[in-house]
Amino acid sequence: MRSKRRGNNMKVGLIGVGIMGKPMAKNLLKAGYDLMVNDLNRSSVEEIVLAGGKAAANEEIGKICDVVLTMLPNSPHVKSVMLGENGVGSVMSEGSVFIDMSSISPVASKEIASELAKRSIEMLDAPVSGGEPKAIDGTLSFMVGGKQEVFDRFKPLLETMGASVVLCGDVGAGNTTKLANQVVVALNIAAVSEAFMLAKKAGVDPELVFSAIKGGLAGSTVMNTKAPMMVKGNYKPGFRIDLHIKDLSNALETGHAVGSPLPLSAAVMEMMYTLRNEGFGQEDHSAISKYYEMLTKMRIGE
Repeated sequence: MRSKRRGNNMKVGLIGVGIMGKPMAKNLLKAGYDLMVNDLNRSSVEEIVLAGGKAAANEEIGKICDVVLTMLPNSPHVKSVMLGENGVGSVMSEGSVFIDMSSISPVASKEIASELAKRSIEMLDAPVSGGEPKAIDGTLSFMVGGKQEVFDRFKPLLETMGASVVLCGDVGAGNTTKLANQVVVALNIAAVSEAFMLAKKAGVDPELVFSAIKGGLAGSTVMNTKAPMMVKGNYKPGFRIDLHIKDLSNALETGHAVGSPLPLSAAVMEMMYTLRNEGFGQEDHSAISKYYEMLTKMRIGE
């Protein structure tokens, strides 16, 4: 068994340095970690190399690193990287650890953990919330599932990328918590969109409505972040509609599996699919407001 390094001497591998993974990698480097990265987007990899990281193939990352991190789009990508033909899991050493920071199905997390356990490899599922801005400034919220002792050991590593790192239960609990988070966020954005369109149709400025209600019970981090985007018509993606569709799909699948009703999530999902079909899938999820604009032929903001 490989002896485990501590602190910044730990060899860390990160597979997936996209919108979220790239700034997270930079924060790991700032904290002094020995980091190896890989991604299909070579320019992102080169950017991390310029920041002090090392480029490596997945197999090399699995063989060399004490802990392998992934930040990938969805369950099939993580399963392919870890368990597919020549998967990373097949070359990792006993005693090494896999931490999946992607937002995937809890069922998939448990399947991956079960396979890795056959090789004496521990796993944490540790999806994040906060989007690109918080990935950049290192204040993401991590929702983690796994064993307490594994969590305790790697919490300092996660804290270099996040302001909140909470163990929610066994493997799968992290992604279940993330799905709950995504349900709240999606429904909140839809509610803000609906309320602002009501105000606009009634002849009241949505920006003034926002100023009036944001400090009361209706106020939220979601409203504070997304309402100004709606008012300005700025839908530059921090978190794309296409990605939120993926998360709500996982939420609905999980809800069906455990018998939990999700009628509001299903309704917002249909709104998002409509927006995707209209060509807005790559816009920020605050563009849910465009669903109401299409129905009313009226803009919420500018």
